[in-house]
Amino acid sequence: RDEAKKAVDFNPTNVKAWYRLAKAHQMLQNWEEAGNAIDSGLEQSSNNKELLQLQKLLAEKVRKARLHRQQRERARAERTSRIKDVWRYCKEEDIALGRVSLVATVKDDECEENEADSMEQRWHHHYPHTGQLPKRQQGGGGWTWPVLFVYPSHRQSDFIEHFAEDEIIALRMAQMFPEQEDEDGDGDGETEMPWDYNNEFRCSNLAVYFEVHCEGDDKVIHPDSVERLKDQGSAMRFYESSRALKGDEGPEMANVARCMERKHLHNQRKAWIKKHGSLWSKPDPCPVIQVHPAVTLGQILRHKRSVVPNFLMTLILFPANHPAHYDFLKDHKCIGIVEPK
Repeated sequence: RDEAKKAVDFNPTNVKAWYRLAKAHQMLQNWEEAGNAIDSGLEQSSNNKELLQLQKLLAEKVRKARLHRQQRERARAERTSRIKDVWRYCKEEDIALGRVSLVATVKDDECEENEADSMEQRWHHHYPHTGQLPKRQQGGGGWTWPVLFVYPSHRQSDFIEHFAEDEIIALRMAQMFPEQEDEDGDGDGETEMPWDYNNEFRCSNLAVYFEVHCEGDDKVIHPDSVERLKDQGSAMRFYESSRALKGDEGPEMANVARCMERKHLHNQRKAWIKKHGSLWSKPDPCPVIQVHPAVTLGQILRHKRSVVPNFLMTLILFPANHPAHYDFLKDHKCIGIVEPK
């Protein structure tokens, strides 16, 4: 392929070189590139039998490849429009967005002893990216957001794809964790979750928090921390990279996105080590703010200390008297509460 490409670059009228380039792309199953090479060759010699025969053989595959590319380009244009709409809305409503690093290593030979555990430790509950974006409700209504409920005490979580901004947290919690009455009618019955062995997940028994990220004006952040998205371009690049790394755009785009993210991670590591001496010099665990169940999701999003990583609002829930709740507050200082207006 490379030699044929050099030949047509040197002499675009070389029909034989166009044929060989088309055959090389055929062997690599690059159907659209093969079709383009055939078309270029036929522009030089419209009656070339070898090119006409190859064109007939690959016609259906080339057509499907071109159609697939057009669909991808159309979908990418729609995503770009949606991200612009989301960014414009967040800017108008003072909703801060953030991101985390999408890769854990800067080189292929950086091995992990236990990949699953290391990913969980590194990204915490911000990994993996859901691929979902906030959406405007039909009919000119408000917006809905993807929301993640995390239960660290039981290592469980729930993902809600569409959570309306004007929806009260307590109403959703009442649907998910209703009060279960026992025979005496005192509300101590068994809950529906099979992992809730002590029947602690009842709406009235849960404390809700969100983490505070991007505190201060320090431009140097630890690679494991949440980084604020400062402009529309960075939000679009992050979203497209996250989709590419999931394989949505094919292996070649996944490799490109991985290289870009590794460069970003390398620069973060370099800046942190220059200022603090070592990656082991980590910042303190991020503080948290408690959420009154009677507030709406919109009030949380617009809180002056709220930053939404990965377009995904994350709420952390604990049974009020669970030991994990007390341990969590020892590590994460509670610096306020969001109360209903």
